[in-house]
Amino acid sequence: MEPVSPSTLLITGIMAAGKSTIAQAAAERLPKSVHLRGDLFRRMMINGQVAIQPPLSDEALGQLRLRYQLAAQAADTYCAAGFTVVYQDVIIGEILNEVVALHQRWPLYVVVLCPSPAAALERDANRHKQTYSGWTPEGLDASLRDETPKIGLWLDTTSLTVDETVDAIFNQLETAYISH
Repeated sequence: MEPVSPSTLLITGIMAAGKSTIAQAAAERLPKSVHLRGDLFRRMMINGQVAIQPPLSDEALGQLRLRYQLAAQAADTYCAAGFTVVYQDVIIGEILNEVVALHQRWPLYVVVLCPSPAAALERDANRHKQTYSGWTPEGLDASLRDETPKIGLWLDTTSLTVDETVDAIFNQLETAYISH
């Protein structure tokens, strides 16, 4: 099953969970799609960008909220043009509810990728950028599993390939749907 079009398929999880890879592969299977990378909005900040490191400062949290708001506006604009948006970002903890509330106009599907912390660390070591410096996979995984609302489709992708993960998402898409 494909998402209805237009709509947003939000893919989240801890760093190195496979969000970018899975979002790209999912978007490539859809007839009219956009791969929206939430981190781009952070990288556009030239001066005044605050590091997203523990513990989060008020300014860092404010910049995260700005990033999520800008991504939601971009997703809305693409949906208005008839695209299915595959939006991926690290959105864990209670803030996931805030992000879901930003996506009210179009159908929304939420997928949470949750490989084991060991798998995330291994994936991080084998990619072009390493992201674990202030955060640890175990700490983020604990926040994901203990503090993130249990909404949408949660997938343990520890032993799944990219194709198997995208197949699982599309095969269980009704579980990922968030009604407004």
